[in-house]
Amino acid sequence: MHLSEITHPNQLHGLSIRQLEDIARQIRERHLETVANSGGHLGPGLGVVELTIALYQTLDLDRDKVIWDVGHQAYPHKLLTGRYKDFGTLRQKKGAAGYLKISENKFDHFGAGHASTSISAALGMAMARDARGEDFKCVAIIGDGALTGGMALEAINHAGHLPNTNLMVVLNDNEMSISPNVGAISRYLNKVRLSDPVQFLSDNLEEQFKQLPFLGESLTPEMERVKEGMKRLAVPKVGAVIEELGFKYFGPIDGHNLEELISTFRQAHKVPGPVLVHVATVKGKGYAIAEKDQVGYHAQSPFNLATGKAIPATKPKPPKYCKVFADTLTTLAENDSKIVGITAAMATGTGLDILQRKLPKQYIDVGIAEQHAVTLAAGMACEGIKPVAAIYSTFLQRAYDQIIHDICIQKLPVFFCLDRAGIVGADGPTHQGMYDIAYLRCIPNIVVMAPKDEAELQRMVVTGINYNDGAIAMRYPRGNGVGVPLMEEGWEAIEIG
Repeated sequence: MHLSEITHPNQLHGLSIRQLEDIARQIRERHLETVANSGGHLGPGLGVVELTIALYQTLDLDRDKVIWDVGHQAYPHKLLTGRYKDFGTLRQKKGAAGYLKISENKFDHFGAGHASTSISAALGMAMARDARGEDFKCVAIIGDGALTGGMALEAINHAGHLPNTNLMVVLNDNEMSISPNVGAISRYLNKVRLSDPVQFLSDNLEEQFKQLPFLGESLTPEMERVKEGMKRLAVPKVGAVIEELGFKYFGPIDGHNLEELISTFRQAHKVPGPVLVHVATVKGKGYAIAEKDQVGYHAQSPFNLATGKAIPATKPKPPKYCKVFADTLTTLAENDSKIVGITAAMATGTGLDILQRKLPKQYIDVGIAEQHAVTLAAGMACEGIKPVAAIYSTFLQRAYDQIIHDICIQKLPVFFCLDRAGIVGADGPTHQGMYDIAYLRCIPNIVVMAPKDEAELQRMVVTGINYNDGAIAMRYPRGNGVGVPLMEEGWEAIEIG
C-alpha cells in the first residue's frame, strides 16, 4: 500500500508488520522531503513514526480520541489522516498547519502549540465520556520534555485519583525537549531507560497464583498484597513512582519496534483506570544527520537533504535580534556576576546557549516551566541577583499571574526579554507574540520597551539590567535586525520615558 492511499488511519488495521514498516519508511521519506524543501520541525516527527503507526493500529479512530502534546511531533499523524497530498504546503499561507488544529481535520482532536496540555485535555474528554455513559478510548501522547511542565504533573495528580476513569498516557521519551532535558524528572526517566525493558507482570503473576492448590480462580486480599509485593521485587525501580501516583505502568519499550509497540498497546488498552506506556525513542530517527545533532535538527529552515546543510541566503543578512541580545548580555555578565540568565527549555531559541557556554554558573534552565521561571526570578531579585528571564512573548502568557502577583505587586527588579514579539509567521496562531503590549501595559510597576533596531536593543539590555524601580520588559521580533552598526561594548542606558 502506498502512503498516498491512506485517507483514514483505520486503514492500518490488519496490515502485516512488513507492510507497516513500509508505511513507516514512506512517512519518513515524505517528512524529510517536505521539511528540506520548505522548513519546519524535523526531529520530533521522525522519532514517533513507529509509535504513531502502532498506536493507530490498535485504535478505532472513528470513535477513539488521541491528543498530541504540542503537535510538532504529529507530522506522521497528519500523513496518516488524509493530508498526504497537502503536506507539501506545510506552514505556508492557507497550507497545512505546523501544529494540530481542530478546524483543519476531524482527527485533530485537540490543538496545541504550547507544551504540557495533553493529559489535562485527554482527562477532560475521558471524564465527559464517562458522564455521558459512552465508551471510547482517550490517549494523550506527551514528550518527556513536556512532562517537566507543572500542568502535566497537575493532570497526572488528578488522573491518578480517578481509578475508574480509563485513560492512557503515552510517554514519548527521547531525553530531549528542544535541547537536552533538565531536572529530577528527566534524571529519573534516564534511570528507567537504563533498566531492563519490562512490562509489569501482574497478569502473569496472577495466572501463576491461580495454579496454586486450594486457591482456585480468585485471589484473596492477602494474596493480592503478596502479588503486588512480588511485582515490586521483580521490578524494583522501573515505574515505581508512576504506579505510586495511581497509574499502571508499561515499559520502557523500544519505540522503533512495531511488533513490541503493538503488543504493548493492546495489553495496555485492556487495563482499567489510568495507564502510562513509557516508550523510548530516538529524536530524528532514520536521518543520521538529525540523530547526531538533535538540537540543531529539532526544526530547520530549508536544507540540502544529502548534506544536511541549510540552503545559504543569496546575500548576507544582519545578525538576528536574539543573537545581539545574547552577545550583549554575555558581555555584561562577564563583568557582573550578579547577572543570571533564565530560560524555560529554550536555550537555543532565546540565544542563551551563548551565555551557557561562556558563563555556565550564570545560566539557569528550569525546563518547560514558565511559571516557575518567573517566580524563581522574583526570589533571586529579593536577594540582590539581577535575573534576566528570556522567554518568548507567546510563552510568557503562561506565567501571567506570577508577573502580577509575585513580581509587580512587590515591585521586584526582574528583567523580562520577550523574544518572538509580534508576528512570527509560519509557526501560526499558537506562537504569535501579539498580546504582550496589551497584557503588560495594564499592570502597575512594570516598564515596557521595544527597540527600533538592534543597536537600540543593545542599550535596552543595559537599561533593563540597571533598572531597580520594579520590573522591566523588552519585546523584540523574531528574525534579523535592520543592519545598523553595532558597538562591542560601552553601551549607555536609555532614560526611562
